[in-house]
Amino acid sequence: MSIGFGIVGCGMIARFHIQAIQAIPGASFVACFDQSPERSKALAAECGGVAYEKIEDMLADPHVHIVTICTPSGSHMDPAVAAARAGKHVLVEKPLEITLERCDAIINACEAAGVQLGAILPSRFSPANLALKQAISEGRFGRLTLGDMYVKWWRTQEYYDSGGWRGTWALDGGGAYMNQAIHNVDLLYWLMGDVAEVCGLTATLAHDRIEVEDVGTACVRFANGALGTLEASTSAFPGLLKKIEIHGTTGSAIVEQDSILLWEFQEKRPEDEQLLANYGAGNAVSGGASDPKAISFVGHQKQFEDFIAAINAGDKPAIDGYEGRKSVEIILAIYKSSNTGQRITLR
Repeated sequence: MSIGFGIVGCGMIARFHIQAIQAIPGASFVACFDQSPERSKALAAECGGVAYEKIEDMLADPHVHIVTICTPSGSHMDPAVAAARAGKHVLVEKPLEITLERCDAIINACEAAGVQLGAILPSRFSPANLALKQAISEGRFGRLTLGDMYVKWWRTQEYYDSGGWRGTWALDGGGAYMNQAIHNVDLLYWLMGDVAEVCGLTATLAHDRIEVEDVGTACVRFANGALGTLEASTSAFPGLLKKIEIHGTTGSAIVEQDSILLWEFQEKRPEDEQLLANYGAGNAVSGGASDPKAISFVGHQKQFEDFIAAINAGDKPAIDGYEGRKSVEIILAIYKSSNTGQRITLR
């Protein structure tokens, strides 16, 4: 059976969704909706599909099986809940929502309707990050001791001025952490395990007319006892590749964007050499470090394929709503710590 996708929100990221959909055999971009009819009509004219002027009409289309939510971060809940109540499976761009209450409303609506929910965090599908996850699962690091993430990106003032929602608490939900670094916040949690405690500082140093942070640092204690740091910025010219560093008593690894910079273990394996040949230094692209459009759709494609497989199997997708909620919880704890000057306990 062909799987039809409908898209709510027809901005930049919607085009990456369409590229991913069109690369999947048996999937098709069917319809779109945006609060601006001109924007949805322009997307349909460019990429095919039907541009609906009312979201209710798109959700009533029997050819739409999966709805992807591409609206600004703080307006994910309403269309996601509406899609679930219409019996559609739901994929929500990062972050799942900007408060835990709104995340829970989406999760509860999908569970009540018996539809699948996925939070779009495609960095987990990178071969380098999958190899890192496997090495941790196999115990190659020994006891995990340190887990660090760095997203030192650059965004111009024009970027923030280009949309009225950018840089606002109400619709962006935060700045460098919530909008840009959330992918690596999710990766670090996925790799290191639950975060138990957070201590953070944030500031706005390089941009005008924004409410949210453009730089932040945080220390975390993981539930397993390991420590870590999370640095996020949109004020680091010219924009550096994002980085994850994992350390333990018997191994260390560093992944920059999708390239492995360091892969050292007390117990070496024959496959390590081939892994470095395939994904070693020099294979990375800019990944949006200075240009938000400079990303690949391949991660989205892999996540969409996993989501379709989960629907067909009646199983959970790799990144469900509860997984998507985790990174939001961590980031909100960083903000709370920065605002109160206190350590914040998550569990």
